[in-house]
Amino acid sequence: MAVVLWIFAALLVVTGIVGIVLPALPGTVLIFAGLLMAAWADQFQRVGPLMLTVIGIIGAVSYGVDFLAAALGARHLGASRRAMAGAALGTVFGLFLGLPGIIAGPFVGAIIGELTLHRDWRRVGKAGAAAWLGFLIGTVVKVGIAFLMVGLFIAAYFL
Repeated sequence: MAVVLWIFAALLVVTGIVGIVLPALPGTVLIFAGLLMAAWADQFQRVGPLMLTVIGIIGAVSYGVDFLAAALGARHLGASRRAMAGAALGTVFGLFLGLPGIIAGPFVGAIIGELTLHRDWRRVGKAGAAAWLGFLIGTVVKVGIAFLMVGLFIAAYFL
């Protein structure tokens, strides 16, 4: 039984790491579920409720990263709220186009959103760059958080 739990736990963690990069999957939730299942497979002997709570809180923080990165990018480069809304919609629509859509979606969406307010192409380009940069920084930070979660689990398990 424990072997089956470990296999499912590993699959959940790997799927979760993929989900950090592909916004269609709830990456952090899947990683946490996998780590919880791995702790359960060991009957919580090595990784207990306290460490799982810490890992869960870190995972929950990752959901604020997208908003914070987008807001800081927008504020720094002067993008409007419509540009950020466009970037969010562009990201969602980009999911249907695979990896190129995920990469280009925030940029194109921000440009379209900013165009509803301004016709200054320089400002529109900055909004697109801000959205893409925010998306990129947010993704990098979320990948770091994902590996921190897994690293804490491994440290608790083996130490």
